Amino acid sequence: MPDLTPYRHCELCPRRCGVDRTAGQRGFCGEGAELRIASIGAHFGEEPPLVGHDGSGTVFLTGCPCGCFFCQNYQLSAEHLGETSSVEETVRRIRELPGVRNINLVTPDHFWPHLKQVIQQLRVEGCDLPVVWNCSGYSRVELLAQQAEIVDIFLPDFKYASPELAKRCMGREDYPAVAREAIRFLVDRKGFLRPFDVTGEMAANRGVLVRHLVLPGEVANSLAVLDQLYEDHGPRLPISVMRQFRPMPECFRRSQFTRLVTDEEYRAVLEHAAELGFTRVFTQPDCGDENFVPDFRHADAPFRGNFKASGER
Repeated sequence: MPDLTPYRHCELCPRRCGVDRTAGQRGFCGEGAELRIASIGAHFGEEPPLVGHDGSGTVFLTGCPCGCFFCQNYQLSAEHLGETSSVEETVRRIRELPGVRNINLVTPDHFWPHLKQVIQQLRVEGCDLPVVWNCSGYSRVELLAQQAEIVDIFLPDFKYASPELAKRCMGREDYPAVAREAIRFLVDRKGFLRPFDVTGEMAANRGVLVRHLVLPGEVANSLAVLDQLYEDHGPRLPISVMRQFRPMPECFRRSQFTRLVTDEEYRAVLEHAAELGFTRVFTQPDCGDENFVPDFRHADAPFRGNFKASGER
């Protein structure tokens, strides 16, 4: 049984709601004191060093402390699809994954007490796969310090350099400062992602890769994100500049971000990355693959693209 104390006055994310999740109260993430999971499976929609030929052993958690209205995982962050799972059941399901390259915990911060025990139990049982902390960047350094003790790879987003854009998208102006501090800490503690292999033949086993999603009409934000990452870490920081944005239902309700990123917008961001001298850049020139937009109502197979990538029919 995990230590539930952190849930009793929850400050697991920078919102620090202070609710008692053990008493059924819900903070911004919308989750209580039971681990809830939407899907566990081999996933092929990540960067090559994380996927290779076997896939990433991805665990999609329910709820989110960030809550961006355009999230492609809105079924988890807003609709809270998922089922309660014990630590023991979660460990068993992870151990049963066939030949995956790593254990990839997606949006994990608000379930840290449970996931800490999951990781520790996997190690006790002899599982030596790298653990990936796949997070929004909106994380408390005090918690990251604990997580860095047992997590091998960190995949933080750096979504917004603009406080105004962060306020509009997730209701918090502090995202840029919080994420920048978090990424600085992680790079200092874990270093850059290594080995960095664009072919995917060599599996990454340690370090930090920063992701940034380009948003339609917000090129200036993306350029500022790159400027800040360059200022903090230099041109050898591994980054993933993503073009996979697709409008989700809330975008149309708000009449915001209702189109794809254009070729010209994406090209401008990549050109700026090149001008700054970034040398380790993953790109998505074709708007990503719509087969990797998930539908978590099909928990056993939320990504149609995984079947093609794994050779299944």
